[in-house]
Amino acid sequence: NPETEKTLSQTQKLAIDICSLDKAMSLDHSMPRGATSFEARGTGGLQVYVTYDPKHLPKPEGSERWPLHADTEVIVSLKALSSALNDNKVRVSYYNETGRTPIAEAWVYITCVGKCQLDRQPVFSPGLLRQKGEEMTKWTWGPDGEGAVLLVNCDRDGPSYGNMDHTYPYVRSQADLQDLSLVILNINSPAGIFDNHKLMLHISIFDAAKVRVFHAAENTSVSHYENILGSDKLSYTVPPTDGRGQHTFYVEGLAFPDGDFNGLVSLNATLLEQTSLTSPATPVFTDTVVFHVAPWLMTPNTQRPLEIFVCSIEKGVNSNGKFLEAIKLLARKANCKLTICPEVENRGDRWIQDEMELGYVEAPHQSFPVVFDSPRNRGLKEFPFKQILGPDFGYVTREPKNGRVPPVSVKGRDYSLGRILIGSSFPGSGNRKMTKVVRDFLYAQKVQAPVELYSDWLTVGHVDEFLSFVPAPGKKGFRLLLASPLACLKLFEEKQKEGYGNAALFEGEVGKITLNEILTDRNLRQDSKYVQSCIDWNRSILKRELGLTERDIIDIPQLFTLEGSTATALFPDMVNMLVLGKHLGIPKPYGPIIHGQCCLEVEVRSLLEPLGLSCTFIDDFFSYHVLSGEIHCGTNVLREAFSFHCVDVPD
Repeated sequence: NPETEKTLSQTQKLAIDICSLDKAMSLDHSMPRGATSFEARGTGGLQVYVTYDPKHLPKPEGSERWPLHADTEVIVSLKALSSALNDNKVRVSYYNETGRTPIAEAWVYITCVGKCQLDRQPVFSPGLLRQKGEEMTKWTWGPDGEGAVLLVNCDRDGPSYGNMDHTYPYVRSQADLQDLSLVILNINSPAGIFDNHKLMLHISIFDAAKVRVFHAAENTSVSHYENILGSDKLSYTVPPTDGRGQHTFYVEGLAFPDGDFNGLVSLNATLLEQTSLTSPATPVFTDTVVFHVAPWLMTPNTQRPLEIFVCSIEKGVNSNGKFLEAIKLLARKANCKLTICPEVENRGDRWIQDEMELGYVEAPHQSFPVVFDSPRNRGLKEFPFKQILGPDFGYVTREPKNGRVPPVSVKGRDYSLGRILIGSSFPGSGNRKMTKVVRDFLYAQKVQAPVELYSDWLTVGHVDEFLSFVPAPGKKGFRLLLASPLACLKLFEEKQKEGYGNAALFEGEVGKITLNEILTDRNLRQDSKYVQSCIDWNRSILKRELGLTERDIIDIPQLFTLEGSTATALFPDMVNMLVLGKHLGIPKPYGPIIHGQCCLEVEVRSLLEPLGLSCTFIDDFFSYHVLSGEIHCGTNVLREAFSFHCVDVPD
């Protein structure tokens, strides 16, 4: 007010500020010469109040005038968005000891802008954020957690040739776009705000290799979407609007959680003030949305089978034509798709379980299976990438060898997605262990906390040689099957007492051995005692880590022999089975024939069929067993994803 200014004994102080609607601001005011008190008032769009320490300063009565020497602070909060620049004002009046009229006044002109909000758009991406609240600067696990989920774009929705989609710095197709997470940048500010301000999207240098952002162009195809943030682009100036507007962005995950990456990435939007062309811009406020990259999830035997993969080996004495016919019949019983990898593609490598593991990734807006490829550099090395990677079927590689556990609850903690079993060496032995890069990767997925088992006592060293899981009625929904030399010897002793000591393993085959010969073989008994102790060690770990009781475990008769310092199955290893729902494909053990039936098959049926399971014994003796593997080693199964969501796992 010019008239008021003429009465002031000191020059009026003027400040202009930009403030976000969701934040209060503190006014920094200096003390004019001779002033002893002040009073602060604001226009209708503002709330102005003073904070103070009531222990040292009482609130003024009948006046809003405050002493300057006291520890006070003027706070301004904003009630509504500005309709024009500088349409809100705060006046601070200063008084001397007489206190009749102000000796000076300071004016602060404030523009209230709506925070440039990073948000989701349900019409394009339902449920992108697990929590509908406005807070997006943190990420927490659990059903009541909050935060956005980001997929690694590791499938191939583009042409049938080429690499995974995320290796290309552009959006390849509309289908490719569905694997990205949508972010809407809403700008709600008065016209003219961008005359001396700019809005910048940015990521940290640490996140640059983990995330890529595209700016959606209006009324054009996805091929024109601009790659604005990524490994070589840390910031992007958003094109100015007239103050209000909306920008659409798509965020792409580039890397899974790993030993050196916790899976969290942040996308930031910062409003910067540019006071002159020569001075650097200064930040006004920042909005942030935190994403967690969706982990890779394994599926256990108890999940419904969707597709079986197996190799065809036509040449040589170990051809598997007969085996394949049996698998075809089992697949039909289980109503499951069967994919046979021909010899021209597998190049004589039949061990498809060792080559790959099938799992999936999920976000609220998208989910697809992902093959985990082991770079064994054998005949099947190109099969997962060339034949499985494709539309809505992703690919990732490390060097895994592991097992899977169905959902369990242990000491009050739920592992609703199960746990991963890792083969390792006996504590202190320091021998064979999983490659560190694979171990780190599996631990980093977090939601299926690995359990390390002792498998170094086996010649091949895989956990599927001594355990398996099958679906079963009851609260847990499964049973753990453990190979048991003692159970086998006990069964054979019972049959010997019944007068069948001359019944033989491998009857009619080369190398048959009678029950009498087995039970009087001291070396075999000593081997069995050692193997049982190794399995019992793992039994204790599994009971502790999976919350199991003896009622949850079924001992499957099986004998092993030591070859040097490691063990190999004496007859086809029955726990190394193919589980397709209630249909089980079990290696035919060639056990002693009693009353026209294999006593080992009869025993296993008596253990599993009461659970509603159907046992089909498949001859894999020459096609797999003599080559140190069994049915599970020679097959792989894509299974249905869990209905439980990984983001709902408690931290």
